[in-house]
Amino acid sequence: MNTPVRSRLTAALTDAGLTGSLCATDIDTGDDITLAADTPVSTASVHKLCLVATLYREAAAGRLDPSTPLDIPAIGRAPGPTGLAVMRDAARLSLRDLASLAIAVSDNAAADLLWDHLGLDTVNATMAALGLHRTIAVHNQAALYATMVTDTGRSGPAALVDPAAVARLTALDPARTNRSTPREIAALLTAVWRDDVCEGPWGEELRAVLGVQAWSHRLASGFPFDDVRVSGKTGTLPTLRHEAGVVEYPDGGRYAVAVFTRAASTAATLPAADAAIGRTARIAVDALRARAASRT
Repeated sequence: MNTPVRSRLTAALTDAGLTGSLCATDIDTGDDITLAADTPVSTASVHKLCLVATLYREAAAGRLDPSTPLDIPAIGRAPGPTGLAVMRDAARLSLRDLASLAIAVSDNAAADLLWDHLGLDTVNATMAALGLHRTIAVHNQAALYATMVTDTGRSGPAALVDPAAVARLTALDPARTNRSTPREIAALLTAVWRDDVCEGPWGEELRAVLGVQAWSHRLASGFPFDDVRVSGKTGTLPTLRHEAGVVEYPDGGRYAVAVFTRAASTAATLPAADAAIGRTARIAVDALRARAASRT
């Protein structure tokens, strides 16, 4: 990658009080823009991409029916701020509708029902079969949250803005939690859009599910155009703000982008940090498009 692009990416992160890493890949040519793209990262909820991709790969192989309904009790759900995690009554939803909730609003309870149904080993085996050997899940959402309770001594949400407590969090250490690299997450999205995860109607449905995310304050903020489609999945933990997704232009250009960041501040609300994800993604995609244009 040329120095001016790297400098712009680094400056966009630094100006927002962040360090970070990035991989942006032209899905059709394989050309890429990278910044520390092989650095291991704690994936947080970005790992739900791996979960949902596995669900559809298993469906395409005939090993499960994604329309299978699950009964969901009112108690015992994984904690979280959205979806089934905050709903009060029993429910009944299909596997693929749970996948939609896991992506659309990052529903931890919906995701854990899928984790329980598929199993961590199946998701990890799927990633390995796709050549993503550094993309590994070690716990579901409930277990991830449990590590934060253990690490902070049950002192509640206030601990998650205490720098000393945050420094102890296992969930932030890629050696001890769900992990990947920006390059591998971008490769996973590239595989989804190339039908290498699953083909035909299953691939189309998987891409449709990945397009339902409700949040537009990170990756999508860099592409504020009615004719540009952004499909993505955020990930958030104390000091960590991530997003990985695919940006599709009306001229047919398709770009898989994974941006992982860590803030110096422990504040839970940092709009500038969220916006920096969109800004860095736009810098990288613009550079890829400029390269392609220079070759024609």
